[in-house]
Amino acid sequence: MRLVRTSVCLFVWGLFCLGARSTTLDGKYVPTWESLDSRPLPKWYDDAKVGIFIHWGVYAVPSYGSEWFWINWKGSNTTEYVQFMNNNYKPGFTYQDFASDFTAELFNATEWADLFVRSGARYVVLTSKHHEGYTLWPSKHTFGWNSMDVGPHRDIVGELAGAVRATGQLTFGVYYSLFEWFNRLYTHDRDLAFLHREYVDGKCGLSCRSLSTPTGQKFCGVMVIGKLPTDIGRRGNSSPGCTMTALLGIRSLRTIVGVWEPSAFTVISTPVPIATIPVCCRNTSGKAMTIDRKSWGHRANARLEDFVTTDELIGEIATTVSCGGNILINVGPTKAGTIDPIFAERLVDMGRWLKVNGDAIYKSQPWDYQNDTLTGTVWYTTAKRSSRRDTNFRTIFAIVLDYPYKTNSVRLGAFSNQVTKIVQITMLGFNTALKWKPTDDGILVEFPSKNEIDRLKLHHAWTLKITLSSRWPLNG
Repeated sequence: MRLVRTSVCLFVWGLFCLGARSTTLDGKYVPTWESLDSRPLPKWYDDAKVGIFIHWGVYAVPSYGSEWFWINWKGSNTTEYVQFMNNNYKPGFTYQDFASDFTAELFNATEWADLFVRSGARYVVLTSKHHEGYTLWPSKHTFGWNSMDVGPHRDIVGELAGAVRATGQLTFGVYYSLFEWFNRLYTHDRDLAFLHREYVDGKCGLSCRSLSTPTGQKFCGVMVIGKLPTDIGRRGNSSPGCTMTALLGIRSLRTIVGVWEPSAFTVISTPVPIATIPVCCRNTSGKAMTIDRKSWGHRANARLEDFVTTDELIGEIATTVSCGGNILINVGPTKAGTIDPIFAERLVDMGRWLKVNGDAIYKSQPWDYQNDTLTGTVWYTTAKRSSRRDTNFRTIFAIVLDYPYKTNSVRLGAFSNQVTKIVQITMLGFNTALKWKPTDDGILVEFPSKNEIDRLKLHHAWTLKITLSSRWPLNG
């Protein structure tokens, strides 16, 4: 997955074939961006906040460079990839030859699901088909190029769907890339600016349908479709129509999450400096980030410094949720079907943090302020209102990303005009009320002793719970 070529994804349900521009979806939607963007965000997704993304396919066999190995090797003839093949494989070796080594012999869906539960995530999205076209279920529309016909000879999607559902704590979903680099139907339609629809009508829609048949019961709740490249997709509004046609017959899904534009859905390959995060992003639907900064798929040539730290991971969660977003955190399993310990460690660390600080993340919503004006490493959320008349909004969460080692206290400018409304300030995971005092430009909150924080194993980021005597008005 890359921002440059396929920067927009969408979660969908209940869509069916659109053969003509005038056709609608259940009488509500037409193939225009404005129509697709009007779909409501489902409550379960908005409450979940954190999900796991899995990129797994034939690209895990060479495990070199990134999941875009094939296009870098044969599409752009990148020197690094050409040399890798020349040095390690015999002449005439094809990308398809890798598939027989995609064995997944150590893949245990239950172990994966258990890890994802421990991570604190609320949903899981598996890449069912990436741009290489290989599917992780026995699709009749990718004969000889799926996980049942060649490779592990297993229905990966079906196995993981069952294990995830069995936890009773996670929603399962799939990611389906709409385009395929070397599919002749796709390249034909692409070269004609998608004025022809042989690929989407004859391949994508049928393939998506096979994922959601009642007998298969492959997934429930959420599906991610990688749209056509944005440089072509906006021509003549063809991309919305193609996207909707590709979603042929998937009425069994339960949730529409919405169409994500590049401005709303951000693909993170390196940590984003806090200063670059927009101050007001309440309509932001989501962000996807990968623990390996340089690849979404598995890389045998990865170095330790290529992986985000736990502190960076927690920071991305806090900043995204503060701005009203939902974050997908990606791992890339090996060809054998294992998840490397460094990925597992990051996920388990994340789960420990969410177990303590989850009140500030799950079912939260943006506050009037996202980022503090005095301390730039503080991000705010608040509990979601149950109704517009709800008067119980007296709790604000301030997530402090950097520990104040020098002063053991933090300055908060967001409360400069509300000092008299503050009843109590506590830290999640620490039961005793904290000392605080008003200042000329806000309030100063004293942290517990560092020894006590370490004893309680409160790491990575620290959440202050500010209780107000009456509800502070919220926008929206």
